[in-house]
Order: sequence, then C-alpha cells, then structure tokens
Amino acid sequence: MTETTIAEDALLDLATRALVAGGMREADAALTARVLVLADMFGVRTHGISRVAQYLGRVQVGGIDPAAEVQVARMAPGLSMVDGRNGIGPLIGMRALQAATESAREVGIGAAFARGSNHFGPILPYAYLAAEEGFASIIASNATTTIAPWGGKDTRVGNNPVGLGMPNPEGDPIILDMALSVAARAKIRKLLEQGQPMPEGWAADAEGKPTTDPKKGLEGFLLPVGGHKGYGLAVMVDLFAGLLSGAAFLTHVQAWDKNPEAAQNLGHVFVLIDTKRLHAADWMRERMADFGEILRSTPPADPAQPVMAPGDREMALHARAKREGVTVGTADLEAVRALAA
Repeated sequence: MTETTIAEDALLDLATRALVAGGMREADAALTARVLVLADMFGVRTHGISRVAQYLGRVQVGGIDPAAEVQVARMAPGLSMVDGRNGIGPLIGMRALQAATESAREVGIGAAFARGSNHFGPILPYAYLAAEEGFASIIASNATTTIAPWGGKDTRVGNNPVGLGMPNPEGDPIILDMALSVAARAKIRKLLEQGQPMPEGWAADAEGKPTTDPKKGLEGFLLPVGGHKGYGLAVMVDLFAGLLSGAAFLTHVQAWDKNPEAAQNLGHVFVLIDTKRLHAADWMRERMADFGEILRSTPPADPAQPVMAPGDREMALHARAKREGVTVGTADLEAVRALAA
C-alpha cells in the first residue's frame, strides 16, 4: 500500500474540513478529527482518517445524523448520561470523555455512560487524552455481534473493545487498548485475499468447529481471546456499555456494514480517576518509573525483541509522528481530500 506523510496540523485541518463538508458543525468536526488523527499517529490506521469516508457514507444513506446535538445530563456529582442522538461516534466519545473529566475534577472520580452512538474509533486516543490531564481511565464500548456465546454457534456477542490507561507525570502513560477476539475480521479478510491459511484459534466455521480456512472463518464467527474468559469479559462490557447506558445490546445492535442506513445505537462507558487527588506528582512519577523499569528490564527471550509495557509501541509511533509527520495510506488521504473539496 502506498503511503504519504503529512503534518499533524494539516491532517487535522483536512479531516475537519471533510467532516464539515459532510454536515458537521466545525467545533464538532474538530473534536471528531482529533480522535481519528490520533489513531493514525498511534499507528491504528484501521480506525484513523480512513473512517471519514465510511462515516460520511452512512450519513448519505441516513444511518448517521452529522448535525446531531449531543445531550449530556448530570445524574449525580460523579455520574453523567450522554445521549448521542445518532451522531458521529468519535464526537459522542469526546463528549462523554469531557463529562467524565468534569466530574473527576470536581469529586475525584467521574463516570459517563453514552447511548445513541456509532463506531467511536479506538480507545487509545481517549485514554491518552485523559492521561495527559492526570486521569487514570477505564473505557469500553459494545459492538456489532461477531462472537458466539461460549459453547454456541451463532453470533450473539460483540467484539467489544476495552481499555485501561494510567498517567505518568513527565513520561509516557501505560495504556492497554484491546478488542476481545483473538484476531480481527480485517486480518482474516486479508489472508483470504492473499490465499493464505488462517492460524488455528482465530475463528470457527458456521457449525462452531475450529478452522484454518479464512473463508469458513468469515462465514462463522470470531473466537474470543482466552476462551471462555474472553467471552465472559465481552458479556460484562456489554452489560456496562450497552445495557446500563440505555443503548442497544447484544443482537439489538445494528451492523453498520449490513444495514448502513440503520442507527446502531451503540453504548460506551468512561470512568476517570483523578490521580492527583490520591498522590502528589513526585510520588506518582517515582512509582511509575520504577514500575516501567521492572517490566522493560526483563531479560528478553529474543534479544531482538525487547520487553515492552502496554502501549510502548504506539507511544513511540506517536512521538515520531509529532517529529516527522503522520504516515497514512495515500488512498485514504486522497479520499479525505476529495470529501473536503
């Protein structure tokens, strides 16, 4: 795939203009673009500016309201409900992050539950922005069903992403951002296109039998990470992000690729903790430095592959993007340019 490197500010401006051309208010478009550009800076290109065309494609068929006015209601000092009103997902995610941040600043801990949303990008940008302000975070979303309940053979559970972030004064935060399948469907599709077999344990066929045939895997369902443990975690994420928020859950969630004209009504949950209320910055800095050193100084099994903490690779890519510009797929960039024009 051909790649192009572009300055962060230029990419932000371009993505914002494309979203405005698609019907968003400028301030809302800028918040949305921030999430997508950060995704590209972290190397998560599947959730970066490539999503602009997808989001606006659903706008064109009536599946998303680009002008939706997101509503935030404070239910208690540390608790908010966010109604996305079927707007663009990253905007709703940012509004929920802001609501949780405001509560955490006031009372030390804040939770925001969002409903009426759509695909909101990766968790990493939200956890990073929270960490930059000194907040530890627990963030999750439900998703289109692609996983079968453990022991079943029909997709009833989403490949629900969950993330946890820990701030690090004057250092990189430690952030985990993961979906709950062993592998993403996009990876299986790529193997099918290349005519390559699929590693065992990635997916099952339509009868629930493990397979290494990517075509049968796509016809069947994804396998959860950690077997029944991953299934259980996916269920609990949906209870918090979907059921408790008032959003759709399990099979009530609409699949954007099958029914692009239908509102997905996804749900998200953001829980932020103000670490500054717990400890002084110097104390936190020393503890995080010690923690990271214990992990990274582990003798590697392969000398060419040093031990990393969660998020280290993404933080290194982010730092390089800051210095040298953001590397994106040329076709994705041209698509956004066309939309902005």
